Amino acid sequence: MSNESIITEVVSASVGGAFSASALYPLEVLKTKMQAESKTSTKGIKNETSTSTVTESTNSSTVDEDNNGDESEDSIEIIGDDVGSKCGSTTDATGKSMITYAKDMYKAEGITPFYSGIGTSAFQSATEKALYFFAYTALKNTHSLFSGGTKQMNPATNLILGCFAEWAHLPITLPIDCLTTQIQTGVNGNKGALAILCTMLSEGDGIRGMYKGIQAYTVLCLKPSIQYTVFEQVKEIILIRKRLQAKGSGRKGLQESLSAIEAFLLGMVARTVATIAVFPYLRAKVMLQSQSSQRSGEKPNIPAMITQMYNNGGLGEMFQGIGPELTRGVFSAALMMMVKEKISFAVNKALKS
Repeated sequence: MSNESIITEVVSASVGGAFSASALYPLEVLKTKMQAESKTSTKGIKNETSTSTVTESTNSSTVDEDNNGDESEDSIEIIGDDVGSKCGSTTDATGKSMITYAKDMYKAEGITPFYSGIGTSAFQSATEKALYFFAYTALKNTHSLFSGGTKQMNPATNLILGCFAEWAHLPITLPIDCLTTQIQTGVNGNKGALAILCTMLSEGDGIRGMYKGIQAYTVLCLKPSIQYTVFEQVKEIILIRKRLQAKGSGRKGLQESLSAIEAFLLGMVARTVATIAVFPYLRAKVMLQSQSSQRSGEKPNIPAMITQMYNNGGLGEMFQGIGPELTRGVFSAALMMMVKEKISFAVNKALKS
């Protein structure tokens, strides 16, 4: 039974993960780009621009005085327009809504960036979900074995097992996640996935650079734990009610799985709770992964990055990009859990027959 359960969970989670990642990939790109934006860099560009403007304005004034001031107004006007365009391109980036940001991306580059790296993302999601549920189901089976098979797991135990399962897949999936982030943010230009991978390995810390942001998982490991714990606990309550209803109706199979709409809605709720709980750490990880390896002379600290975000813009800066993250994440989790529940039921039925 344990082996059947593990096979079921791995197959259903892998297919569900790949399907949801592919279906909602444009939102994945959008949320990654928005999370990678930083008001710190915007401020830096503003300061540099204003300094150069003052210098250029001074030089222009000196020249124009020698030329009886005929061209002074024109040169100041041109400089002002140039500064406005430079500042506008950066300051607007962090203040745009998700829809405006998407429209600007489409106008600038067309549909291509919305699907750049979709294959890598689908593979990463399928691998991550398969390995997570393999470890999670194995740990649940072990817990059941040692508890005599009768003790129901409480939420705290579920969270702990979920954290262990999350750490189990990171050695394989975090490098793929880091590669996907670099493809989506375009920090290495429009190179292919293999070319970007080679660039990442040849710069900075080599293979260690593929594990940027791993320190964030001291908290981020709670995200799937919270999500699947909420899902499992509420699912159990729903199934208990179904079993009670099935006793009087005599309809077999009613109590064995959630309906598609139940799994979809429950997946949405569970993902929302988990995302809000850990979002600042998620954003700090994306910002760190999106940096070029050549910029990593100093070793960033995730808590320090979160503190800096708060100092720069308060809670608004810490939760920048949460709109597309919730939109994509909620629908992704809902689709994944809906597909997983149906495939899991079908695989279990096939293995038992």
